[in-house]
Amino acid sequence: MSRFSDKPEPLGDLLRTMAKRVKKVDLTAIEEIRELWPTLVPPAVADVCQPEFVKNHVLVISVPSGAFAQQISFDQESILDGLAPLKDRAPTSLKTVQKA
Repeated sequence: MSRFSDKPEPLGDLLRTMAKRVKKVDLTAIEEIRELWPTLVPPAVADVCQPEFVKNHVLVISVPSGAFAQQISFDQESILDGLAPLKDRAPTSLKTVQKA
């Protein structure tokens, strides 16, 4: 039995598989986090700070400035509590990175 099939696979499935292999990133979790994001932080924060990816249970969030990084840090506990419905895929900590 061959590992390969002549049937085409959806591109999204292939990209998820590759991302997991390369970066150990769960693309399904980040999609759900992005949907929840506006309910987890104030609108002004949601407009300019974006969840980028989850790696090793750390949610990486891009921020435009140190002030927004400080706000994310201040709201960390409530953000993580809001992501608890993701169960074992939920991040356990946050990290901010400043946008270039």
